[in-house]
Amino acid sequence: MYIDGTSDSTIDSTSTNQGGNSMAEDDVKIVMFCCNWCSYGGADTAGTARMQYPPNVRVIRVMCSGRIEPQFIFKAFHEGADGVIVAGCHHGDCHYDAGNYKLDRRMRLIYKLADEMGIGRERIHHDWISASEGEKFANTIKMMVSRIQGLGKSPLKKQLTAEA
Repeated sequence: MYIDGTSDSTIDSTSTNQGGNSMAEDDVKIVMFCCNWCSYGGADTAGTARMQYPPNVRVIRVMCSGRIEPQFIFKAFHEGADGVIVAGCHHGDCHYDAGNYKLDRRMRLIYKLADEMGIGRERIHHDWISASEGEKFANTIKMMVSRIQGLGKSPLKKQLTAEA
């Protein structure tokens, strides 16, 4: 269990599709970390408005996007994700004052590490989504699913499968 309440078991479950949506075995899997105060509200808005988006995404709610450590993102890849989205509050709207600025700085390191590890920065996306932006939430997922489908399965997943 991490300080913000996220646990390894939360991230470990990324390789399963929860929520009853049918997903073919060869579909890409994306993990989306959402800030409790804004982007998770955007997910709720998208759901309430019955906006359609692919079922390839497993949403993990965190209290603040600034609490997302690099190991959360890379653990998701290790557990079978093909892509990761991190969504937080718009700058100036953070419930904790500066969490989104902290995430912005941290993402520069994460993108660099992803390139150095051979995963590729294009498999990771971060964005600012408010609670009222359900359409942006759905469109971000659609964009990322399309991008990851174009890239194919994660190179890390291929490597882990070959080693098994």
